[in-house]
Amino acid sequence: MSLVVMKFGGTSVEDATAIGRTAAIVAGRVAAGKKPVVVVSAMAKVTDLLLRAGTSAAAGDKTGALSISSRLRCRHRDTAAALVKDPKETAELQKWIDAKFDGLDEILRGLAAILEMTPRISDLIVSHGERLSSRMIAAAFRERGINTEAVDARQIILTDSQFQKAMPIDAAIEKRAEEQLRPLLDSGKVPVMGGFIGSNEAGITTTLGRGGSDFTAALIGGALNAEAIEIWTDVDGIMTSDPRVCPDALRVKVISFEEAAELAYFGAKVLHPATILPAVKKNIPVLVLNSKNPTNEGTRIISLAPHCKTPFKSIAVKKKLSIIDVVASRMLMTHGYLKEIFTVFDRHQCAVDMVSTSEVSVSLTVDSTDKLPAIAADLSKLADVKYEGKKALVCMVGEDIRGQNGMAAQVFGAVKHINVRMISQGASEINMSFMIDEEDADEAVRSLHAAFFQDPDPEIFDVEARKAAFSS
Repeated sequence: MSLVVMKFGGTSVEDATAIGRTAAIVAGRVAAGKKPVVVVSAMAKVTDLLLRAGTSAAAGDKTGALSISSRLRCRHRDTAAALVKDPKETAELQKWIDAKFDGLDEILRGLAAILEMTPRISDLIVSHGERLSSRMIAAAFRERGINTEAVDARQIILTDSQFQKAMPIDAAIEKRAEEQLRPLLDSGKVPVMGGFIGSNEAGITTTLGRGGSDFTAALIGGALNAEAIEIWTDVDGIMTSDPRVCPDALRVKVISFEEAAELAYFGAKVLHPATILPAVKKNIPVLVLNSKNPTNEGTRIISLAPHCKTPFKSIAVKKKLSIIDVVASRMLMTHGYLKEIFTVFDRHQCAVDMVSTSEVSVSLTVDSTDKLPAIAADLSKLADVKYEGKKALVCMVGEDIRGQNGMAAQVFGAVKHINVRMISQGASEINMSFMIDEEDADEAVRSLHAAFFQDPDPEIFDVEARKAAFSS
């Protein structure tokens, strides 16, 4: 029997109906001879509400914070009651849910007293979403005949102590997965665990950052050498562009790890940017699938994708960026100028998306706008500095872009009516990016999609689905 890790996002477990669909999908994998490990997110919007409760409490609004907690308690109790009909199991589950919310309420009351929410406390608060959903979903699976067991992800995912964006300790995760998950799988059970959460060596709760449930699935898949990692969401896979912007967007059938990682980093919301890394190390295929349309084959992400006749696979957009211009004629030809600039960004732990340089000026793009004033103050000690926000980075991803003659001319010909602020191509063979005003982003994507996806390669793109959609 082959092992598969199945991750279900918030919309795939948002209510009793969605969880019922998820159970049917997992039951189908078991019936097909697979050994699933199931990783689940919190129910849709729960993480946001938990964060709001924490910030409200830290601002002194104890009543508002406890009100949010009360609504979430009712939502989980009602969902559990709809999913589990066995009286004894229902009573035990409801008691467990109440105990978890009683604990959460104590944390919120404490926050309202000290008026400060640290990253460590924030991680503890938001971890409740996955801890609740995994236990509740495991019970729902048992109700539907799946031999399952809830596993606390914090016992498997060991991380450092960088709260809110903890880094996993791969060797420890592999050891714990073998010790705790492998015996369950060998006995025919389906482990169900929450994504996104972990713990440090002291047992203190940490989180992998927003979108980290995908990362959890990939870490478990890598640790157990899974046959495949399935990311179940509410779309049919990776698309050639956002369907809300381009209604004729196509599903990408197959794409390389490198291309998918590039798209994830530059704004494609289907995957968390770090998700791909553990899979790449072990050469494990990642499938992006739709829990609301489980018969669709989705997108398959593999180490080496087949050649595509179409130059690009997809267009991603990253918004809410800022451009920082650093100009210092007095530094002309001065050794160490760039090092000094990047030392500033390193000191503020601010990632840079794109860089354009000349002998005296450097332009950089960042999305950490809250740190911009402090960064600009430090940079002004080196040179003249100005920055402007409300920019968008448009990223075209495809194979061997750099080796195709005239490609830049075609791209910028398609957006000749839009002012381009910065351009980057040479650094990557699979990515051509440029910066524009945020208000022009949708128009740019539509123009590019019309120019490059009118005659798509049917081996790579789901051409038949587009034909069917526009003929109906």
